[in-house]
Amino acid sequence: MIDTAVLLQLVKGYFFDVDIVWRKTREEIKKLQNKRLRRIIRYAYSVPVYHKKYKKAGVRPDDIKGIEDIEKLPVITKEDIRENFPDGIVPKNFNISRAEKLSTSGSTGKPVVIYADYSTIIRNIIAYVRILKAYDAKWNKTRITVIGDMAYGTAGYASFVSPLPSFIMKALSIKNLQIIDIGEEPRIMAEKINEFKPDFLNGYPGILRILATLKMEEGIGKDISPQYISSSGAVLDPYTRKYIEEAFNARVFDVYESTEGGPIAFECKKGNYHLHSDMVYLEVLDENMQPVAEGEVGKAVITRLYGKGTPIIRYAGMDDFIRKGDSKCSCGMNTECIGSIEGRRADAIITPDGKLVPPLSFTYIPSEVMNEENFYGIKQFQIVQEDERRIVILVVPKGGEEKDKLERIYEKIKAKYEEKFGKDILIEIKEVDKIPTHGNLMPPVVISKVKKNEIT
Repeated sequence: MIDTAVLLQLVKGYFFDVDIVWRKTREEIKKLQNKRLRRIIRYAYSVPVYHKKYKKAGVRPDDIKGIEDIEKLPVITKEDIRENFPDGIVPKNFNISRAEKLSTSGSTGKPVVIYADYSTIIRNIIAYVRILKAYDAKWNKTRITVIGDMAYGTAGYASFVSPLPSFIMKALSIKNLQIIDIGEEPRIMAEKINEFKPDFLNGYPGILRILATLKMEEGIGKDISPQYISSSGAVLDPYTRKYIEEAFNARVFDVYESTEGGPIAFECKKGNYHLHSDMVYLEVLDENMQPVAEGEVGKAVITRLYGKGTPIIRYAGMDDFIRKGDSKCSCGMNTECIGSIEGRRADAIITPDGKLVPPLSFTYIPSEVMNEENFYGIKQFQIVQEDERRIVILVVPKGGEEKDKLERIYEKIKAKYEEKFGKDILIEIKEVDKIPTHGNLMPPVVISKVKKNEIT
């Protein structure tokens, strides 16, 4: 049952919180962050897993005055959440019947399960409305298609099809939103989207690429022509971005979010990644859990500044690489910016000396070479690290391309990767007819079969 208090939160969020990033100055947003951090720390102290860790570290809620004190708090890992699930990740008297149980995909191991209350779901909705506004779209008028994992227990389910958003859509008679589950057969999906004709299309980069291929090669979905496309749920590499943009003749922008951390950042029209600074605080730390310098790449450690259920404070379990940066942006939003999302730790190449090279620092190379040569003969590629000294680049060429031009492309790509990874790693390029998919999910651009602790 959705009560009056929940509806009031939604109304307040829509009229006051959506516009905060434009309405308040950076200094005012920082004060809001401090206030919300103090409140969430007080709440977390009643949650067993946090209480134990804080007590062991000798930290009490009154010791945290604001963001400048956050380093006094111990980090929380995936193992902490898993080992204390279910009773240890929420307060003793928390009513789980008024919350959604959310699970990560478990793509890098055992899934992490947390509880999200209605106020957390409302924040997710507010963040989505904010992103729409940044691109001049209206939640109640713009035709919007959302493709995502809508299975029970996922973040997509909580934000779009669980009882709360379902109630909201019914109460407000929202007819301009099309929701499609990622499990839909791609051709049927393309036909549905083609009929709906959205102005705003949102999906994983993998499924967006599949739809782009269907349109270009088979003419399926030929009338899909949104003004903007948002990509979320996986790293958007430059090659995939360009491929999707050319297929749909639309601007593609990236959204950074996670099951545990919720909405974190998104690209504005100027191309800068703006944090939802009123909702989260993001640290970028090195292997020793110390802040990296601006421009450097480190590990994402996220603090969510809202919600009940399972608090997320200094959570280091996302395993994402972030390039730190805080460029001033002229788009009108006054939040902090990050440099870029460089990819997941699990997808990094590991050099013989144990250095991790994040995906986004090298997946651009095939696209760069094709731009330099003005020859776009590669349809798809995948970078596979077979062992610590060998990388195979699988390439699917477009049909009917000139062989000599393809060979020149391959040579330049190989040379650039040899320069990138050093002489100790052998680079091979191998033509294949196709790169296997897994259901409707595109194969990852990078696969590393090497674990850091295996390097000798």
